[in-house]
Amino acid sequence: MRLREIAHSRTGDKGNISNISIIAYDAKHYPLLLAQVTPERVKAHFAGVVEGEVVRYELPRISALNFVMDRALGGGVTRSLALDAHGKSLSSALLDLEIEAVPDKL
Repeated sequence: MRLREIAHSRTGDKGNISNISIIAYDAKHYPLLLAQVTPERVKAHFAGVVEGEVVRYELPRISALNFVMDRALGGGVTRSLALDAHGKSLSSALLDLEIEAVPDKL
């Protein structure tokens, strides 16, 4: 199943850094996020887009993860020729990540 089936997202940027928060619709899905949405998977999902490090911050009280991705916006808003220089569509792209459903967690 796709991540968007159990979570929504928000995104922000500063310079050439993009951050994406993934928030579970239901707290019971937070363990799935922890187990399957790793910095390594996020970096691989954005291969060719994110050139720097991906750091994950865990926010258990709100059942969310925040990913900070360095060198992710083609140099930043004022330097990039990308259509989405702010990286707002990156959050939607991350929600397309395939995760394995665990029946008792749905």
